[in-house]
Amino acid sequence: MNVDLFGEPLTDVRSRGGLGRHDHLTFRGNVALGRHGWLRLTPAYSLHLVRRLLARYGPHDVVLEPFSGTGTTPLACAAAGIRCHAVDINPFLVWLCKLKLTRFDDGVPAAVVKAAARVADAAREPGAPAWQPDLHQIEKWWDAPTLGALGCAWEAIRKPRRPRAPAVTELLSIAFCRTMIQTAHVSLGHQSMSFKKPGDDVGLLSEPSGDARQTVVNAFLAAAREVADSLVVEPPVVDCEVVLGDSRHLPAALPSDRPRYTVVVTSPPYPNRMSYIRELRPYMYWLGYLSNGRAAGELDWQAIGGTWGCATSLLNGWTPNGQGQIPFPHFDRIVEEIGRGHALLGRYVHKYFEDIKSHIVGLRDVLAPGAHCHYIVGNSKFYDTLLPVEGIYAALFEDAGFVDVGVETIRKRTSKKELFEFIVHAHVPHRPRERSARGVARSSRT
Repeated sequence: MNVDLFGEPLTDVRSRGGLGRHDHLTFRGNVALGRHGWLRLTPAYSLHLVRRLLARYGPHDVVLEPFSGTGTTPLACAAAGIRCHAVDINPFLVWLCKLKLTRFDDGVPAAVVKAAARVADAAREPGAPAWQPDLHQIEKWWDAPTLGALGCAWEAIRKPRRPRAPAVTELLSIAFCRTMIQTAHVSLGHQSMSFKKPGDDVGLLSEPSGDARQTVVNAFLAAAREVADSLVVEPPVVDCEVVLGDSRHLPAALPSDRPRYTVVVTSPPYPNRMSYIRELRPYMYWLGYLSNGRAAGELDWQAIGGTWGCATSLLNGWTPNGQGQIPFPHFDRIVEEIGRGHALLGRYVHKYFEDIKSHIVGLRDVLAPGAHCHYIVGNSKFYDTLLPVEGIYAALFEDAGFVDVGVETIRKRTSKKELFEFIVHAHVPHRPRERSARGVARSSRT
């Protein structure tokens, strides 16, 4: 009997009454775990789950993470002594992951705390210079006093009065990002960030203090201390790498002197129209990775599954590339049904799986014989049509020549009874003529 990662039969996991969301299997389980908890970002996924998968492997393996996001997999590998190469198309996420993977000197934590105190002193001064990003309707994010206080703190980070190590400045930037989002008019109680309504508590400023600058400074000092303390929690013990690139074209994205990867552990963007750029905008504008809405939309268009801003209009003009159909029974019918409710959504689903197909085909070229793949994915529902994402992934792996393709159910995702999270497993044949064990994968798609 096929069983899930935690030893339960799939039929029991899918049908058992009262099944919870298992928050330790989501990004919520990462928030107190050293560098993994630096920023609360939607692209993060379960460290607990990654560790369970990596427990099967060791220092002789080389892991590939083609959708790095916040760096959960490479950081877990670095702490476990397993080499890893990671790829992401978002330059802010590449910067964040590189910083998480840095092996800092022993004196850096104390240097961060000392530098944060100097930033606080400079930000408190009357008439301190301030800077703010050109974020559309920025007043929806912060009131004027809070925005001014954040601008003073950021200017003091960007332009120190005395020299400091670049690594310290980058770590102060993490502390600033934590402060910036904690004082914003946003709610983080749901997977997707949303603005709070009038009358709701507003982060650290829900209790009026009469001094927004002091509130921001105190929050920044606390965040800097937390960042400094996190540096000694499960620090990296081997060097891992992350590169900026497009995982639809992995051979071109990865280093030319790359090894043959023996393991893939990843969680691609889900086909649910959730825009990672939308979630990341405040960080990317403050840190200079975005300067206008057009750039945000164009970056989301480059990402798999993106529909933010101008990406929506670009999707309206998209047509299939004609390089072969998606090898899943009734895929065209599913797309047609979704398109009846909204033509754009039908194109969105079709394009998503064309992109994933390109990724999986290119994946074969960078993996060693016998390499194992573990893809954490979630299904979706558009109107009354269920999109069997896990089954389509399994079919794409089989079509690309992978073997022993199977699906494990991890958890129920939301209040909708049909939505679950899965792991799709596959491996590269040891021999060219090795055939796929199609029965497991076929049964998972029925």
